[in-house]
Amino acid sequence: MTNNNDLTRWLPTTRREMELRGWDRPDVILFSGDAYVDHPSFGAAVIGRILEAEGLRVAIVPQPDWHGDLRDFRRLGRPRLWFGIAPGCMDSMVNKYTAARRLRSEDAYSPDGRHDMRPEYPTIVYSRILRQLYPDVPIVLGGIEASLRRLTHYDYWQDKFLPSILLPSGADLIVYGMGELPTIEIAHRLTQMIDEYHPALSYDEQGEACIGLEAFREAVTGDNQIAQTVAAYDQVPDALKQECIELHPHAECLAEPRKQAENFRHIEEESNKLHAQTLVQQTLGKWIVVTPPYPPMTTEQLDHSFDLPYTRLPHPKYKGKRIPAYEMIRHSVCLHRGCFGGCAFCTISAHQGKFIASRSPESILREVRQVTQMPDFRGYISDLGGPSANMYRMAGRDQEKCAHCKRPSCIHPKICPNLNGDHRPLIDIYKAVDAQPGVKKSFIGSGVRYDLLLHDWKDEKLNHAAKDYTKELITHHVSGRLKVAPEHTEDHVLQLMRKPSFEQFHQFKALFDHICQREGLRQQIIPYFISSHPGCHEQDMARLAEQVRHMSLRLEQVQDFTPTPMTVSTETWATGLHPYTLQPVFSAKSPEEKRRQKQYFFWDK
Repeated sequence: MTNNNDLTRWLPTTRREMELRGWDRPDVILFSGDAYVDHPSFGAAVIGRILEAEGLRVAIVPQPDWHGDLRDFRRLGRPRLWFGIAPGCMDSMVNKYTAARRLRSEDAYSPDGRHDMRPEYPTIVYSRILRQLYPDVPIVLGGIEASLRRLTHYDYWQDKFLPSILLPSGADLIVYGMGELPTIEIAHRLTQMIDEYHPALSYDEQGEACIGLEAFREAVTGDNQIAQTVAAYDQVPDALKQECIELHPHAECLAEPRKQAENFRHIEEESNKLHAQTLVQQTLGKWIVVTPPYPPMTTEQLDHSFDLPYTRLPHPKYKGKRIPAYEMIRHSVCLHRGCFGGCAFCTISAHQGKFIASRSPESILREVRQVTQMPDFRGYISDLGGPSANMYRMAGRDQEKCAHCKRPSCIHPKICPNLNGDHRPLIDIYKAVDAQPGVKKSFIGSGVRYDLLLHDWKDEKLNHAAKDYTKELITHHVSGRLKVAPEHTEDHVLQLMRKPSFEQFHQFKALFDHICQREGLRQQIIPYFISSHPGCHEQDMARLAEQVRHMSLRLEQVQDFTPTPMTVSTETWATGLHPYTLQPVFSAKSPEEKRRQKQYFFWDK
């Protein structure tokens, strides 16, 4: 049985836990669609801890019951500053349904994988309930579900284009992307208003000052990395209008898919620029304003986020229950954020950006030492990774060139000559981690970009580093199976995916097999493939099946393409046009077409 002192190690989830801390009410209450795991891989925990470090009182209500008397939404009362909605680490619909729109076998972010712990679109459901119960309290949306729905977007599960999620939810603001920096800024602005007894403040029934909608809107309008609504274009701050891109209105996108495709190019480019422009879109009688993102986090800022006092454990309320997503990452350590791969079907760069933010070796080793002290740790780090395993500390040599670049990928269609692809810092990290007391071995569970390893860097030091990294990876950090993602075999499909030629997979597999044979290792390479991607016909899948049969590969990691908001592939699939060329692209859309394409993965059966 967990005693009261133990409960204070987590952010409070109940009024009793608040009382153990001596609180009468929180400053911020976060409603999470995931179980509460106090770990830096879970967004609600990160935002809660970062606000706590700023001196705020933060409570979390994980997976509230949205039926009946709504007591979970009432139990902590009104916060002093705002309600935050953190719907989950995954998009709720991707988490719940397969590409065939069938219910998944379990919800990985719920206790015991239960399916009934969150609604569809929790961002909308939670926000509407809170607006009904507390009409004057600001509601801030965060997480991947809201972030990727900040403007007109295609929804695969409803099979139509939808407006910004701000409108159906009734919320006041979206903090998009990785939210630490904008959330800290919002907190500073609001607490300053209360400290100065700003005339726009509201007062609760006890006469205490708190933030109402008027004060909130006055404080945050025009902040970086947010999306919000204004009633008219005239209300867009003048400073934002100076460098502003006006997108085609939502209504025109519904009538003409070409305009939605044109919009998306701007959306992706501005998400991946160091000096982005504001985006505005007229939508259902209002204007959505999306301000430029913050610059990539510095090493010091990222260290601060990861060094917060996480317990790295699920809340004690889940004692005896299994949370599948936690089981996968409990002994893993994230080295960096961001991905410059720009894969057309992936949301990572849309959410985290293409510029890499890396932790210091000292911060990484502090977390490794924390992992080694966990009672169930048996000496094996399951993953030293990131969105792509081998991008740690990689950046442009000349940052002035990066400042003027709007390419969504630094490595497609060719690797940028300005990219410094030095693998030496990563090798040093691997060796430093393996030298820690209690660590028997560290594995790389994240996907590896083999095109970075095979590239001729025109610098012998970098070429040697890539060879050394490849040997280090294969001989010391593969847990029997190495994940890589060629995704397809046909060049014209790979071009649309923004992936390298399949010939590079052949080269890397030959290298992998050679090293394994030389070192006496019995290891497998596990490739990921996708069917039904835009541009892929059934005959392309037949050729894929023939190639993998010829290579004697048994395919385990395969998936049918699922259109998710804010990717090039989704916009191509939904509009029939590629956003960058505006040329027609075929997509397999009917259930039967998709089923026939997917069946080629199972050539051996």
